[in-house]
Amino acid sequence: CWKNMNNLVLSFTPKFTKLLTLVLRQENLQLEDTAVETIAKFCHDLQDLDLSKSFKLGDRSLYALAHGYRNLTKLNISGCTSFSDEGVEYLTKFCRKLKILNLCGCVKAATDCALKLTYLRVMSLAYGCPNLRCLDLCGCVRIIDDSVISLASGCLHLRSLGLYYCRNITDRAMYSLAHSRVKNKASIWQPMKGRYDEEGFRSLNISQCTALTPSAVQALCDTFPALHTCSGRHSLVMSGCLNLTSVHCACAVQSHRTLNNILHTAH
Repeated sequence: CWKNMNNLVLSFTPKFTKLLTLVLRQENLQLEDTAVETIAKFCHDLQDLDLSKSFKLGDRSLYALAHGYRNLTKLNISGCTSFSDEGVEYLTKFCRKLKILNLCGCVKAATDCALKLTYLRVMSLAYGCPNLRCLDLCGCVRIIDDSVISLASGCLHLRSLGLYYCRNITDRAMYSLAHSRVKNKASIWQPMKGRYDEEGFRSLNISQCTALTPSAVQALCDTFPALHTCSGRHSLVMSGCLNLTSVHCACAVQSHRTLNNILHTAH
């Protein structure tokens, strides 16, 4: 909707109380806190909500989400620059069923001001939403190793993590993610019978995390075979990290060995 989205939401929401999915992504600044509060009042079954690029929304919306959407499993608030980390923390105390949370960038083009989530807020997120499968923190410049360590210990089913431009991340964070599988293998994955291979990291974006070394990232690759660096299957994204060119996934290594064997046999 290019015009009057806020009024439209205010008018139709009371008539569609059984909504499960609602996408309100916008290009123009339209959506206001009153719209989110109205949705929270009437649509208690909502599971999937997209509010991305809603620059006008403030913490009032997060408080409404926290109290109105206890069944919310997927939330996209990427590009929302007016939310405070206190508001995000409050949200995680109540929306404990969240599995997918997109906080990517939270950057307003005019100001280039990134959302500054701190360690304490990410720790609250990790322990408030233990069912998280997918978390995008790209551009959250205050994320540090302890933030990732809290996710590794608190979100045992995390499969996808975006850390693009989180330049304060070091090898400690990578080793904590790798160790989380070893530490929790017996208690978490083995009893799930047949789902073992489905658990663990399947997607990781560490682009522009220039402090990382090959040994730490390779340890992560060795721990999670679903992370691929090979052509056509890039689920481990490392662009901008020139010191990680020696990191390869298991199938890429095997392919290289096979090629070398063929060349050796030919000679």
